[in-house]
Amino acid sequence: MKSEAEEERLRKKFEMEGKQVLPKQESEVSDPNIITPGTEFMHELSMALKNYFSSRIASDSLWKDIMVILSDANVPGEGEHKIMSYIRGQRNLPGYDPNTTHCLYGSDADLIMLALATHEPHFSILREDGLIQGQVPQNSAKPLFLHIWILREYLELDMKIQDPPKNCPIEFERIIDDFIFICFFAGNDFLPHMPTFEIREDAINLLMYVYKTQFSKLGGYLVDITRIGEKHAAFVKLSRVEKFILMVGAYEDKIFSKRSESRAKYLKKLITDHQRSQEEQNAASFSDLDDGGTSDCAIIIKKAPATKNSSGFVVNEVSAPSAEILQNTKDLKVELDKCMKDKGDLFKSGEFRIDKIKLGTAGYKQRYYKEKFSVEGSIDFEKKRKDVVEKYTEGLLWVLQYYFSGVASWSWFYPYHYGPFASDLKGMGQVKANFEKGVPFSPFDQLLSVLPPRSAYALPKSYSKLMIDEDSKILHWYPQDFEVDTEGKRYMWQAICKLPWINERELLSETREIQNGLSQNEKIRNSVKVDSLFVRSSSNLSTKICSLSTDNNQSKLETNISDRIGGIISLCLEDVDVERPNLGMEICDKKQEDHALCVYYELPAGGSSTAMHHLLSGVNIPTKTIYESEIKETVLWHEKQMYQTHNRFERSIASSNATTPQNRRSFSLNAPPEVIYKGAGVGWGSGRGKPSNTPTMQRLNTMTNERVSPSLSPNHHHQSLQSQTMPFGRGRGRLGPNANNVNPWRRVDSSGSSYMPNQQVYQVKDHNRW
Repeated sequence: MKSEAEEERLRKKFEMEGKQVLPKQESEVSDPNIITPGTEFMHELSMALKNYFSSRIASDSLWKDIMVILSDANVPGEGEHKIMSYIRGQRNLPGYDPNTTHCLYGSDADLIMLALATHEPHFSILREDGLIQGQVPQNSAKPLFLHIWILREYLELDMKIQDPPKNCPIEFERIIDDFIFICFFAGNDFLPHMPTFEIREDAINLLMYVYKTQFSKLGGYLVDITRIGEKHAAFVKLSRVEKFILMVGAYEDKIFSKRSESRAKYLKKLITDHQRSQEEQNAASFSDLDDGGTSDCAIIIKKAPATKNSSGFVVNEVSAPSAEILQNTKDLKVELDKCMKDKGDLFKSGEFRIDKIKLGTAGYKQRYYKEKFSVEGSIDFEKKRKDVVEKYTEGLLWVLQYYFSGVASWSWFYPYHYGPFASDLKGMGQVKANFEKGVPFSPFDQLLSVLPPRSAYALPKSYSKLMIDEDSKILHWYPQDFEVDTEGKRYMWQAICKLPWINERELLSETREIQNGLSQNEKIRNSVKVDSLFVRSSSNLSTKICSLSTDNNQSKLETNISDRIGGIISLCLEDVDVERPNLGMEICDKKQEDHALCVYYELPAGGSSTAMHHLLSGVNIPTKTIYESEIKETVLWHEKQMYQTHNRFERSIASSNATTPQNRRSFSLNAPPEVIYKGAGVGWGSGRGKPSNTPTMQRLNTMTNERVSPSLSPNHHHQSLQSQTMPFGRGRGRLGPNANNVNPWRRVDSSGSSYMPNQQVYQVKDHNRW
């Protein structure tokens, strides 16, 4: 890894300078690729979580009434989507409390859209302040709640339809569904970026503006979630979607013209700043040479002989105070981060490529398709455009169904590295999509689909040979050298890795022959499982659990004894602790009260795939606190003056003549910095949904003590460990911040798009990321 080589170089440099640093700490996850379903690490993590829950439930009084559902890496699906399936399943049960409060932890902006899609207003997303602002989280980072009911208030005001068609009554819940769908054009995890839209150019503002101003011409809503499951994707009115996106595409030339102007000025500033920086460095060098205390000779730094102290630390003979060593270690890390960032900066490294496409100038579409799709001539151009439109439309339908109902197909993927222009989506109204459900990959097949060759060790030897053995029939899927497209990119993490696509049939044909030779432990790691449910033996549910037997292995949960949670439980014969099996039925015969019970748990039949499209009867909507006067008129990005800032959600005391109740506060962006949500966080990555460091909406930071839906998925936990993976899915992902991260190009990924990493930025030389 380039970061490891750079750290070693800096350690030698510090040693030569006599600066003592702490020894390098070897991490269990030094290769982040092991945080992927199927690895030994993930298996051990699952066992540790099971033992942790069992211990807490059995011995901690604060846990005695808590029911825990664990969905580990052997259960197919992304963590947040498994939680949404759980909520859908419970929401469709009789007796479900419509005022249930849900709290979901995570930094992915996708969570905002998923929470909106539940149509559950009592939904909050817990985020860390540093993560929200694109910073490395600190131990003292302040947790923040993003409350969905406040976002709904903003949307209800900002998406108001002024002139709806006479035969189309306005339903806010359907507007929310449309809003989620149109935001897919601005970026999602499964389709490549469209050149038309940039989040930082207020792309979501443009999509919203066109939708609400042209709603009448569109003829009504774009999606009808109630029709999910019908043939030919009837839940999307593709003819209306085509009208909508072509209306948006009409702004392309103005957007590209403004973008070119902005980037030209930005590039000019970069060059000026770089030249100034070089001049300052040169001046500093000459100043050092002219110092009276030095000679014209080169300065020689003598290396002090190294010894080991009682702790085993390598130190110089002249011992440095521990505080000094800690500071040196921090300085080393800062310098390492800077070096890696500079090496990932294509401009500073001299690898910045000139933009050949020149969007907005004559012939840019032909150049785009020639460079990105390798087509020339009008006939090939039109043929390729139609195919790209068809596949991209399928992708939009797949993503929408995934958000509202679950996976439409486990084998579908978008077969191109690039997306079309918005103005090129002519004909999408004629696309007829039918998805084959299929089955998810087993964990080892998934690892073969996402790991780079350098992480082949995480697989059993018989599987790893398929990635590195010269005689492997599928070795061509794991090239050492491949094209990395950095055209028009400033940083290497923005590059597109043009890796070959996995052929599912060929892969399964190869692994089918070797899976029978797996050891017992490897077979467990490679198995596909269901969720686990943990409760205390003194709970009302314990009697139901203890009635299970090998003859009567399944039972339907009765919501009156399971804290209103429905589903199906079955006997779990696994050992949570190898020294103390707690899942055998003999545990129910013990008279002791303080122990944990565990069973397999499955969602209610059919309920998890039933789309939610309305508020439930009896729901209590929180008191509204946002005023229409606080929503400013949209100013489209391409119409703004250069460097003009504009916040359409600014709360200003003097901005409105409306009377504000005395018990409510007014806010202004000119007030002292505290906390404000710009747009309540609707965008992917930075942009419309990025909160600034100012308190304008402290009510976003409050949380009621209502019941929280008790679902837990370690897959979400994996994301905090920088996994950037999704188990068992294949589709379109994003290039992560680490050169050696799991390759997201041929699987469904949970990472967030167009986010800027703060840990390591890598450098690609000779187009070799592995």
